[in-house]
Amino acid sequence: MAGRSDVLALTISDENASDDDRLVTAARPNTAATMANTTFAGGAARNVIVTTTGTGDNGKTNTIVGTDVFGNALTEIITSTGSAEAVAGTSLFLTVTSVTSSAQFAANIKVGSGTLCAQAIESSNRVRLKGMSIVSGGTAGDVEFINGAPESGTTLFKSRTLGTANTTKDFSIPSEGVLFASGACVKYTVDVADNITVFYA
Repeated sequence: MAGRSDVLALTISDENASDDDRLVTAARPNTAATMANTTFAGGAARNVIVTTTGTGDNGKTNTIVGTDVFGNALTEIITSTGSAEAVAGTSLFLTVTSVTSSAQFAANIKVGSGTLCAQAIESSNRVRLKGMSIVSGGTAGDVEFINGAPESGTTLFKSRTLGTANTTKDFSIPSEGVLFASGACVKYTVDVADNITVFYA
């Protein structure tokens, strides 16, 4: 009787565009804002964007509190400039439980999702990546495979997509595969990859 494989497959896909008021619609909070949503439409972790519409807000901050791609506590402070513009954070939030302004802004602000994405392969266990299949979006870019969370982990390797939509690249990793000792996640930008399937054990 043939032995059973212990290799698992996980398909990752988040093609949702940036949504600048997904979390907080137009408002002028002076403390905690009213949340429109606490998760993102595609189900993946996303970076957060704060958009101001007034001037004179240089140095004012919004503290974003939630969880990272593995569900662990995560906080980021996003500082606005004096101009009406969007400022993107770099941390990737799976959930956002609160947005708190340091002072009332000159005009309405919006808080929503950026275009950076991440999704967990395995949150805390050692895992070995055996292979992957990546379907490119319309923009060439890197797909990062990270040991640990994006904020504190290490990128073990990257794969660059072709930039031609629906073009697939398949990879098989020899021997025992690549070891991710602190859990594994994938990080990419919307439209760089439409679909990523990873094979791991």
